[in-house]
Amino acid sequence: MAITKERKEQIIKSFGKDEKDTGKTEVQIAILTEEILQLTEHMKVNKKDKHSKLGLYKKVSQRASLLKYLKSESEERYKELLEALNLRK
Repeated sequence: MAITKERKEQIIKSFGKDEKDTGKTEVQIAILTEEILQLTEHMKVNKKDKHSKLGLYKKVSQRASLLKYLKSESEERYKELLEALNLRK
């Protein structure tokens, strides 16, 4: 259910400065978004999986906090990230 190593590296390369830049806010949000999408698909099939549901809620909350932080730091980077990840239409 976790994202593959290759997919994670691909996300890091596209949103970070280099392949080792995992601390950048944009990279963290992009990785969380990928995990949220996978958990959402899992929840569609396994409706009674309460533990995964709790994990999904935690990831959504963490992403919301990181988005709020990014918006306070740089409105421009925030808008670019929302556009790139196709969030909040």
